[in-house]
Amino acid sequence: MMSLVLLWLFILNLGIAFGAGLYEHRIVISRWITPGPRWNAEAARQDDTGRRFWAFVTTGPLTLLTVANVIAGWNAEDAVRAWWLAAALAALADRVLTFAYFIPTMIRLTRMPDSPQSGATAVRWLRVNYLRHVLVLAAWLLSLQAFALLNQHA
Repeated sequence: MMSLVLLWLFILNLGIAFGAGLYEHRIVISRWITPGPRWNAEAARQDDTGRRFWAFVTTGPLTLLTVANVIAGWNAEDAVRAWWLAAALAALADRVLTFAYFIPTMIRLTRMPDSPQSGATAVRWLRVNYLRHVLVLAAWLLSLQAFALLNQHA
């Protein structure tokens, strides 16, 4: 029962993270990176999505759910194990990329004035963000498949 709850929470959190990530990418980031490319650190600091939103959705909760789901997936029955572990490992790759690259780069960017260097760094950050969307989407879809198999098996 606990495994089912962990997987369900994982699925919900991944869905929220994916949708919010797309929203931020399409709507919010256009305030931070303008044509040129120009970096608007003030807009990024004003929005402060990292501390106002992401910390409560992914930084803490998704990271803990990912670790818990790696363990639960490892202990799952054979029919579900591969899907569950694939989902958890895709989410783990997202978490590693987030902590190793995205968070430190955004912190650095918020302290940088507009310059060709900050514009290039921001554009690189934005482009690598596509990889993060792919990882979260993959984790979400794989976890849905694991959930379907788990319910089918029960």
